[in-house]
Amino acid sequence: MSLQDPIADMLSRILNAQARMRREVSMPASKMKAALLTVLKDEGYIADFRVTAEDSKKKLTVELKYFEGKPVIERLQRVSRPGLRRYRPKGKLPRVLNGLGTAIISTPNGLLTDRAARQQGVGGEILCIVS
Repeated sequence: MSLQDPIADMLSRILNAQARMRREVSMPASKMKAALLTVLKDEGYIADFRVTAEDSKKKLTVELKYFEGKPVIERLQRVSRPGLRRYRPKGKLPRVLNGLGTAIISTPNGLLTDRAARQQGVGGEILCIVS
């Protein structure tokens, strides 16, 4: 079975696992997903992730993070999708909850948060919004 939007699938798996209060969630691996999870880990939204190989297929396992019995991630929304790409120049990057949330941007310099992209003066495709 092929996925039309693997990033949206990953975000849905994370939200569904958090709704069920799971410690971990697994999914097929890719470089883009690993880069996205690295940004989420650096921003403190997930505890950790690891890539494992089973039967010549790589798999991502994400350790979810909770605070006082509630998931750290309240909102995880896909913005740009395969049917409608959303690009923004450096001056029009979104601010999520006046800086309390994070927008993850795919730039020529790699995946960056909206703050880092503004600081480096680059725009790009808005992948998702996290708060």
